[in-house]
Amino acid sequence: MARKKNKTIISCAITGAIHTPTMSDALPYTAEDIAKQALDAAEAGASILHLHARNPLNGAVSIDPDHFAKFLPVIKAETDAVINISTGGSLLTTMAERIAPAKWASPEMCSLNMGSMNFSMHPLADRYDDWKFDWEEEYLRNSDSYIFRNTFADIKYVAKELGDDLGVKFEHECYDVGHLYNLKFCLDTGMFKAPIFIQFIFGILGGIGADMDNLMFMKQTADRLFGDDYQWSVLGAGNSQMSFATTASQLGGNVRVGLEDSLFIKRGELAESNAQQVTKIRRIVEDLGCEVATPDEAREMLGLKGPNQTAF
Repeated sequence: MARKKNKTIISCAITGAIHTPTMSDALPYTAEDIAKQALDAAEAGASILHLHARNPLNGAVSIDPDHFAKFLPVIKAETDAVINISTGGSLLTTMAERIAPAKWASPEMCSLNMGSMNFSMHPLADRYDDWKFDWEEEYLRNSDSYIFRNTFADIKYVAKELGDDLGVKFEHECYDVGHLYNLKFCLDTGMFKAPIFIQFIFGILGGIGADMDNLMFMKQTADRLFGDDYQWSVLGAGNSQMSFATTASQLGGNVRVGLEDSLFIKRGELAESNAQQVTKIRRIVEDLGCEVATPDEAREMLGLKGPNQTAF
């Protein structure tokens, strides 16, 4: 499906499961802060809000549906932005546990990782001597032993439980070129229906590196595999966030920013909020001649079921 001319979807990933509270005072972890930052990001121009939950007492990653329930209805009541719930969340739990929030909420979109991989944040632990919460250092250091499990059986399970049963569409997260071939297999065997939405992810330790040649290779591979039956977006982790988003927008793609992916607004300067990152990429995209898609335009482009079909 061809993208609407000059329309660029901005996704914003509000808090994620990588960064910890010590790393930035701007990283939201209470329900109130997650909701506020999500609403501010939508006001700034994000048409999709990608959401994880946190334990409000200590900022630890949470996949407890009760934690999601504290902020999802608040966000939906105040914005028409598309709500996209993570199915990654924790690397140490079962897929059934990981999708429990989405099963409860039946959102318009969910992320879905398209392959198992090493996924590590352990080098970040060496940057800090003092920690806000006791769990943070061990969480980061132990990630060198994590395998992010997303087998074909896992993917099929999520496709059935969320896609077939609830009408959820997926942000297919592809951390390497092999994940594109996994997705092609799943599409050909009927797990998913076009149009599909692919998030190319660069710069995560364990995935493909943040090199522009890799962006071109991923895009060329996806074109060959999926033709006109897909929309695509780019997530550049850390310092590659804005450069990769800018390049993607000029190649006809969509973009993702947010404190899940980078804590910075520019090299060496922490972002004040998610909205600050959205504002920056929106200005860049518009200055370079593209228009930012509204939530309803994003829904049309991605074939979403609409907010009236969610359960929260």
